[in-house]
Amino acid sequence: MTTPTPVEIPNVRSKDYHSLNALLNLYDADGNIQFGADKEAARQYFLEHVNTHTRFWNTFEERIDYLIENEYYEKAMLDQYDFAFVKDLTKQAYAVKHRFESFLGAFKYYTSYTLKSFDGKRYLERFEDRIVMTALTLAAGNEKLARDLVNEMISGRFQPATPTFLNAGKAQRGELVSCFLLRVEDNMESISRGINSALQLSKRGGGVALNLSNIRETGAPIKQIENQSSGIIPVMKLLEDSFSYANQLGARQGAGAVYLSAHHPDIMKFLDTKRENADEKIRIKTLSLGVVVPDITFKLAAKNEDMYLFSPYDVEKFYGIPFGDISVTEKYQEMVDNPAIKKTKISAREFFQTVAELQFESGYPYIVFEDTVNKANPIKGRINMSNLCSEILQVNTPTTYHENLNVDVVGKDISCNLGSLNIALAMDGGNLGKTVETAIRGLTAVSQQSHISAVPSIENGNDQSHAIGLGQMNLAGYLGRERIHYGSEEGIDFTNIYFYTVLFHALRASNLIAKEQGETFAGFEDSKYASGEFFDKYTDREWKPATQRVADLFANAGIAIPDQDDWRKLKRAVAKHGIYNQNLQAVPPTGSISYINNSTSSIHPIASKIEIRKEGKLGRVYYAAPFMTNENQEYFQDAYEVGPEKIIDTYAAATQHVDQGLSLTLFFKDTATTRDVNKAQIYAFRKGIKSIYYIRIRTTALAGTEAEGCVSCQL
Repeated sequence: MTTPTPVEIPNVRSKDYHSLNALLNLYDADGNIQFGADKEAARQYFLEHVNTHTRFWNTFEERIDYLIENEYYEKAMLDQYDFAFVKDLTKQAYAVKHRFESFLGAFKYYTSYTLKSFDGKRYLERFEDRIVMTALTLAAGNEKLARDLVNEMISGRFQPATPTFLNAGKAQRGELVSCFLLRVEDNMESISRGINSALQLSKRGGGVALNLSNIRETGAPIKQIENQSSGIIPVMKLLEDSFSYANQLGARQGAGAVYLSAHHPDIMKFLDTKRENADEKIRIKTLSLGVVVPDITFKLAAKNEDMYLFSPYDVEKFYGIPFGDISVTEKYQEMVDNPAIKKTKISAREFFQTVAELQFESGYPYIVFEDTVNKANPIKGRINMSNLCSEILQVNTPTTYHENLNVDVVGKDISCNLGSLNIALAMDGGNLGKTVETAIRGLTAVSQQSHISAVPSIENGNDQSHAIGLGQMNLAGYLGRERIHYGSEEGIDFTNIYFYTVLFHALRASNLIAKEQGETFAGFEDSKYASGEFFDKYTDREWKPATQRVADLFANAGIAIPDQDDWRKLKRAVAKHGIYNQNLQAVPPTGSISYINNSTSSIHPIASKIEIRKEGKLGRVYYAAPFMTNENQEYFQDAYEVGPEKIIDTYAAATQHVDQGLSLTLFFKDTATTRDVNKAQIYAFRKGIKSIYYIRIRTTALAGTEAEGCVSCQL
């Protein structure tokens, strides 16, 4: 943020919306930030632009008929409802009299989400119309659910992810979900299928992460002939070219990420691909990189010992399962002592130093703390990778092939069905349980309505798991509004109890769906939910606010905090009927949707009190931290001032109640060194963090990296 410049601005109402928005970056004559100018900018945007570019009809009936006949709306979806209900539901949405709280929120909605004429010259929807079409699509004929969804969305309490909100109900549309995870096995059939699947998913607007840990290292034998394998770098190059080629009609580059085990022999080559001075033959410019790090790596570094790197080819040959499905920590000494497994070694501390250096330079690699993730995993199977934004953590299984490329067994790959609650408005709503249940039902509908047959492993995984990821946003905005410092005792206490309460209601909702549909996710009987083990930490001790302030926040909002008896009752219900969704929560780095909902991103601190964004031809646009006023600014410290430890403490409080991950970015001042980054990694590991997304240094030009790198997973 640049500090607002004191200047006297006369006659605010005479200015155009862009000039009014720019006043956010200028103090008024009394030294105050001009929040009112931005609200006026939003109003002027409608008067000067939206209203003059919107098509209007004489009647509601005329509008719907036109949009169906001209193939803007999906007729089959609307035919599930009586027309009178659709009309009444639309009245319900408009009765709220929604107004965008910021210019950027309005601009983002009309630029990126609303239905436009095919020539792009006319808006055919208002915000309320998009909400209605999303609700009708997800409810699939269920009028009560449609009303509940409209109520939660128009209030701002729940927001589906960008692909769902953008595409629902449109006749010409993309997928409702656009974030995927694929595993790749150590054979040419799987590698070629992985590249083809990445192309197919990218073509449909999807961001794709791939696990390369199973692929044999450079110099490994092929058909017993030594020194034949080229390792993982050529595969990364092929993937990078594939994502570049499948560029969604030139709208943007395809988004891809690759993950590799820290104990893969090609790990240092893998990291070197992101060095600024890397040879062009190996340099990877657009793929995101992630490293999967087991506990043993940290233990070896703590002792200043070498770490062994193991041949995936030999490991799979000896154990009969792919390298990525092995617990390196459990098998480490056994593999070290095994002469049948080729190995090399590097300094563990030098490995972490290299990771910190690269994060300092580029923000990469992401880190997945493998053993932390798997200890917390309630599902049978192993988690060995994450996604483009490092919050999706689900089990996968391999697809196997015949030599003619025909599939032998279709495995389970992963899709991300995402949406988020606005913490501030969910607390204000007074019925957090109802809000969570409606969101879980809406996200479950996304899973049920997604059938990507072009990639059978994705379709199979989705059909078996019914996995969803309910996220959260606006933690910093809520805490600031309530005059609680981010990372303070009260701030961490609220985060703990809020996520604890959300988890209860998410499980309760999934249990109700399982009971209604007479179905659970595949493998429920082998899960810690079925055994009851998952519930022990909630039934064996009492969870309640540690501070009176947090107890008062819930009491004053009329939100009951589940007690041990509530958990025991839920445990019995789950034992009897199961739960429908294999995974329920994941906290992504909310982007555009945060602006539309007047929210701070995810559960991070704010990046700046007045954020500056570049928005195409419009140029610079300014966005004030939600709920910040001239009176409460001291409670809106930016992330660089807050520092990594308080961010980690906050995320650790939430992580213990989230079955998947939370997209955690760490922020450092310009005085930071690689040693500081390394210390933060170790602190995160010790606090039970599951993954780290980007590292951002105040002076490093990464402002656009997060948005561009995770477009597909942002909400």
